[in-house]
Amino acid sequence: MHAYRTHNCAQLAKANVGETVRLSGWIHRKRDHGGVLFVDLRDHYGLTQIVADEDSPALSVLDGLKLESVVTIDGEVKARAEGTVNPNLPTGEIEVFARSVTVQSRAEELPLPVAGEQEYPEDIRLKYRFVDLRRETMHRNIMLRSQVITSIRRRMTAQGFTEFQTPILGASSPEGARDYLVPSRLHPGRFYALPQAPQMFKQLLMVAGFDRYFQIAPCFRDEDLRADRSPEFYQLDFEMSFVTQEDVFQAIEPVLAGVFEEFANGKSVTPAGEFPRIPYADAVLKYGTDKPDLRNPLIISDVTHHFATSGFGLFEKIVGSGGRVRVVPAPNTHEKSRKFFDDMNDWARREGFAGLGYVTRKGGEFGGPIAKNHGTEGMEKLYAELGLGENDGLFFAAGKEKDAAKLAGAARTRVAEELGLIEQGCFKFCWIVDFPMFEYDEEQKKVDFSHNPFSMPQGEMEALENEDPLTIKAWQYDIVCNGYELSSGAIRNHRPDIMYKAFEIAGYSKEDVDANFSGMIEAFKLGAPPHGGSAPGIDRIVMLLADEPNIREVIAFPLNQRAQDLMMGAPSVVSPRQLRDVHIRTVEAPKPQPGAETRVDQAGDA
Repeated sequence: MHAYRTHNCAQLAKANVGETVRLSGWIHRKRDHGGVLFVDLRDHYGLTQIVADEDSPALSVLDGLKLESVVTIDGEVKARAEGTVNPNLPTGEIEVFARSVTVQSRAEELPLPVAGEQEYPEDIRLKYRFVDLRRETMHRNIMLRSQVITSIRRRMTAQGFTEFQTPILGASSPEGARDYLVPSRLHPGRFYALPQAPQMFKQLLMVAGFDRYFQIAPCFRDEDLRADRSPEFYQLDFEMSFVTQEDVFQAIEPVLAGVFEEFANGKSVTPAGEFPRIPYADAVLKYGTDKPDLRNPLIISDVTHHFATSGFGLFEKIVGSGGRVRVVPAPNTHEKSRKFFDDMNDWARREGFAGLGYVTRKGGEFGGPIAKNHGTEGMEKLYAELGLGENDGLFFAAGKEKDAAKLAGAARTRVAEELGLIEQGCFKFCWIVDFPMFEYDEEQKKVDFSHNPFSMPQGEMEALENEDPLTIKAWQYDIVCNGYELSSGAIRNHRPDIMYKAFEIAGYSKEDVDANFSGMIEAFKLGAPPHGGSAPGIDRIVMLLADEPNIREVIAFPLNQRAQDLMMGAPSVVSPRQLRDVHIRTVEAPKPQPGAETRVDQAGDA
């Protein structure tokens, strides 16, 4: 017989009745029924009920052990008595009568319960993560993560992609988020950077002649944390040569749709080939964000023209100074009290906005200050244009265009949540396309890149030379699911002449480009194919599939919101010798002055 087990704790069934078996695992629960002790024994695979009575020498040993102690049980498989069968367990038709027990490890008092799934403070859960991971939901989430990655690898290989590994120690980049820096022992005063993404390396693989690359890539960004963001994360990084934007979409949609269908647990998924393409400008107008949740049926409209000469002085002033007025419908709110609308206004103020105007309507009768000032005739024209009914309310977001769009987008989500309008049981994907290549930086008073400076501009050199930069679109795209951005991607700018020109428009000289991006620009001068790709986030994919609100629930050993590993004590103080080896001297943070306000930065949830 094997030293520890003949079967795992999810393996025994009625066919095994009468067999002598050996099981090993953790004591999950104990129930004392007066001389008969029932123990749920747990391992990675499941649970088996162990029984020990006064005739069993195992009784006194098991009775004296705390929960989560590790034991090996020898015993006989018996059928459960009628009425005691547990149909929810694979082993629910049997139990094992314990003949002997070997204690492999005694557990002390637990810092948090394993059985029962009780809520517990996150700092305790992260400090004792190895215990937290024993809990059913966490164990299931980490197994789901592994299964999702295995499925992705299989699907990418089937699509003709080859997996490569790119360096972890690289050069710092002036673009993007803050780098995690690693000091060099051999090169005093110089630093490596952990990769924010394998961006340049994967593009260089295309330049090197590899046609379709992918990698489950670890990435590191020293930025504030929130519910859907971690400083250390993994992404499905991929790149393709000789492709258009549509080629990229056709390659990755079957992978993402297939993975979601495989693990959706009955939820519907947007089919591959049917992901909507939404231009960036339309997304910001209709949804107030470039990460729209298409489960929400509410559509934002711009009604600025209705208030250019309105009797409502506040809106007239906003419109006259170049601002916008956006509206969010609130269907069938005729039975809602005035408090519902006032609460929405209060919510907007708590979120940092000036306020959220509203109009009520019940049986065709308008109510509220905006309706009173704008007039019944004006309101009827507005409602007719929007296709609203006689019992629909309306919320107003007014201000500078970006502010109005942001408030309208947040209000769209809030209204839908309050009215229960968000469709459940589905994963709705879309592509956001046609991002602007450039934008005007109000602080710097200059044109700058809107997002990714290495995207190919639509129209290429001709557009850069002949069009207003603020009208040029990029071959850049995001993929969004249920309001979460899974990735950004682009068809890359692979031509040095176009790259120099694009950076020139943004105020960078040829010398700046050569100095900051020498490896990339020199490679492009030696023959580069048109190429493009993207990098959907593994953690966010699993978070959505597991229906978890926080990304830390699907990472085995995450950092907390202050980027600390409470279990291992990182970041930690190192010895003076270690610092000398890498030629570093630390500087103490300045102490706060007496009476000065102090604040600990905490990353807010999204």
